[in-house]
Amino acid sequence: MLAEIITIGDEILIGQIVDTNSAFIAAELNKIGVSVFQITSVQDDRPHILKAFSDAEKRAKIIIITGGLGPTKDDITKRTLCEYLDDKLVEDKQVLAHIEELFKNYIATPISDVNRHQALVPSKAQVLHNEYGTAPGMWMTTEKATFISLPGVPFEMKNLLSNAVIPKIAATFHRPHIYHKTIMTYGLGESAIAARIEDWEDNLPSFVKLAYLPNLGKVRLRLTAKGPDKMLIEKAVKSETEKLYAIIGDIIYGEEEDGSIESGVAGLLTAKKMTLATAESFTGGKIAEQLTAIPGASAYFLGSVVGYATQVKIDILKVPEELIKKKSVVSAEVAKAMAINIRELLKSDFAVATTGNAGPLKGDSDAPIGTVYIAIATPNDVLVEKFTMGNHRTRIVQKAVHKAFQMLQKEILKF
Repeated sequence: MLAEIITIGDEILIGQIVDTNSAFIAAELNKIGVSVFQITSVQDDRPHILKAFSDAEKRAKIIIITGGLGPTKDDITKRTLCEYLDDKLVEDKQVLAHIEELFKNYIATPISDVNRHQALVPSKAQVLHNEYGTAPGMWMTTEKATFISLPGVPFEMKNLLSNAVIPKIAATFHRPHIYHKTIMTYGLGESAIAARIEDWEDNLPSFVKLAYLPNLGKVRLRLTAKGPDKMLIEKAVKSETEKLYAIIGDIIYGEEEDGSIESGVAGLLTAKKMTLATAESFTGGKIAEQLTAIPGASAYFLGSVVGYATQVKIDILKVPEELIKKKSVVSAEVAKAMAINIRELLKSDFAVATTGNAGPLKGDSDAPIGTVYIAIATPNDVLVEKFTMGNHRTRIVQKAVHKAFQMLQKEILKF
């Protein structure tokens, strides 16, 4: 079962907004066994849209369209759909009543005829109620394909897709089962991992596929199986996953389906009723930021000191000035002192500290750009590791954040 996604709007093509809708739609379709064959973005131009519809209908059974449903003259999706499907626009009384209700209760400006025109829908369409907006969703079927038109506003689209479109697709179409499992690794590059698992990969069942997804110091290994027997494909993927753990378990730090690594750390700390503090230099508070983005972080995260300047490390984190002069601000000794002292300062069970040179200037240290030290203080010990993380500032920071979480998770599991 193949689907195609068409996003309509000049704002996407000029880079004014990022198309997050397609990623969400593709992920939700995949969960119910519908594979996205292609994603196309087109401008608000009638011939361009008509060609996109025609091309998509040749390739896919389900065509999901987002955008171009607003009240202004440049929103032409409905009119163009009518032209393509040889249909006409008619007023839907329920949609009109909903629009009038929204304006009455939530919108300060008076309703206009332009707004009322959003109640016009193709006569052959099944209307999908958009409780959060004025543009309804529409479901239209031809001999070859089903066209589903959704508003481009992300929270409106997501609600319609999750509560109306996905259930309707599941009930209408016979679909194969698709099962994914994504293994998260850290510490080895794509080619090095491929060499270690070559024999295992060569012997995968024919219906199980492996994809390498490298990014910022980590590589995700995604196993995908597709077939009519749900239990068979899930059993096969789980069996192959166990074999993979036996080969590269030393670099695996979790599975994506279980959530992010910071969520894993949060879960471990919560379950063990233990706490964490951070002392960050070049990472600029990003470790703390990712932790506090998780609801309930106050149960385990006590706080952070972003000691970006050397003097802050001395005055607030109590790193001895003589130690910095002797060993350099970017050193194992300073990282260790930062971790120990923030743990004592905030009375936490664990602490993470980072110091390094992310560039482009060397600052107060002569350490080469990309030199990073990460320290983990535990109730029993302090672990410090040195890394060389390249010369791209953003990548150095993000790779260090990932590595800090990996190191922290490993230490928490010992308790």
